[in-house]
Amino acid sequence: MVRGRAPATVLREWPETIAIRPRHGGVADGHLLVIPKVHVADVAEDPSVSATTMLRAAELAAEAGDCNVITSRGPSATQTVRHLHLHLVPRADGDGLLLPWTTARPAER
Repeated sequence: MVRGRAPATVLREWPETIAIRPRHGGVADGHLLVIPKVHVADVAEDPSVSATTMLRAAELAAEAGDCNVITSRGPSATQTVRHLHLHLVPRADGDGLLLPWTTARPAER
């Protein structure tokens, strides 16, 4: 995707990072992936690349409002793609989305 060899809808681009729409649309409107342009297998492999990628995700989160920013490391933690990527998922009250460790909707505040 970074080199233009795989299809992707690029939503934002920085010198070191891109933000794209997930290939199958994501789990909510506005779901996007923030990905470093250099190969890093996961969040722990290169902390400086991970930090820069999180910086870009945080910039987008500031525009998105309520959202989850999530990454996974290793198969036991649901990582299926061996390239660092952060999911930014906009959220709204009552959207019905559950996190992997959530079994029921949290109580109303």
